[in-house]
Amino acid sequence: MKQYKIRITPYSSKYAEQTVDMWRDSKEQAIGQKEIHDFENHVYFLNHILPEQFQIDLALIDEEVVGMIAYNDREISQLYIHLEYQGIGIGRTLLDKAKAQSSGKLTLYTFEVNEKAQRFYENHGFEIISRGHENEENLPDIQYEWISK
Repeated sequence: MKQYKIRITPYSSKYAEQTVDMWRDSKEQAIGQKEIHDFENHVYFLNHILPEQFQIDLALIDEEVVGMIAYNDREISQLYIHLEYQGIGIGRTLLDKAKAQSSGKLTLYTFEVNEKAQRFYENHGFEIISRGHENEENLPDIQYEWISK
């Protein structure tokens, strides 16, 4: 397997377009439907709305955005990995950072159709605490919780 030098860095708006491109591709592949928001609104959300409540970190290889996570001490809001770089530990690295900076407990939602994400979270100590929440995509989702041991 090819070795990559992955750098985790706080989000900077200079990476906005790349981040949104990667996020949209990853999400679309995971849930099988197109993003409902247009690109400009998505960039605005990333630059202005998300940072109000969440720390955003990027995973970079050279200067390419290969992953992103948005989290605070209680919740993970977003975690997306570039389609071509899934399964090499980027998600785990980002998740471990969120866990280390958490209050000892994290919750997150994932779509029921996204079985890959469910396996990922369950393999990293998250347990299902509820199902079927409402979201913009009108897809059933699952709420997970992780508690530090």
